Amino acid sequence: MSAVEKPSWIGGRELLAFAIVALAAAPPLSTYIATQSWERVKVRPVERSIKVTGSAKKRIVSDLIEWNATVTAEARDKLAAYRKLHADVDATVAYLKAQGVPEGQIFPDSATVTDVYTTVYEGKGEDRISKELLVGYVAKQAVTVRSIDVQRVERVSRQVTELLEKDVSVISGTPAYFYTKLGELKIEMLSEASKDARTRAENMLRSAGGASVSRLMDADMGVINVNSANSTGTSWEGNNDTSSLEKDIIAIVHVTYALK
Repeated sequence: MSAVEKPSWIGGRELLAFAIVALAAAPPLSTYIATQSWERVKVRPVERSIKVTGSAKKRIVSDLIEWNATVTAEARDKLAAYRKLHADVDATVAYLKAQGVPEGQIFPDSATVTDVYTTVYEGKGEDRISKELLVGYVAKQAVTVRSIDVQRVERVSRQVTELLEKDVSVISGTPAYFYTKLGELKIEMLSEASKDARTRAENMLRSAGGASVSRLMDADMGVINVNSANSTGTSWEGNNDTSSLEKDIIAIVHVTYALK
């Protein structure tokens, strides 16, 4: 008898009975497999949570100032313009020292000399032509002051134009103000903002009832914004104001807490 041939004694009725018995045995076996899989994979309940934003704000006063004055000299001869500039820069530096600014806080930049041209016209009508005529030179040099004596330099920046009375052409720039301990303060501010976030979460849950803060699940430290005093401007890149003596530093954090 071939392996693929059915026995001669098995008829159609016998085959039908065998199939019914096999199908009847299948459901218990499937149920057993599913039960074993369910026991291995335990479904955990979704953990409840709350998301809050915390912030902290502090007023700071700049402890470093950077300011520059630009000295200009003009002459028909290039060498004369440079010599006049050199003398005027020396006069400016001497003035700053006389106002109490130490030499180590005064930084003269490199000098530049620029040709000055004027346009002249020759001829009339359609035959009129123009050409550039060299008439002189302008020499410029900036003198920068960088100091922790903010009030002194701020005052000097307003009074330096007194040099105009001594035939020194000087233009005062706008001071830039910095806070040198910003790195240390950022850590403190983020800590305060995190405490504020937890307080807000607790207050919200106390009002709603039925839950309390359990553990910290996630914290996103936002950017630090340093604005001019009383400004509330924010930026995704973070503001860093240098135009104001007094500033407000603002820290923001986004926190997620688990509930119990």
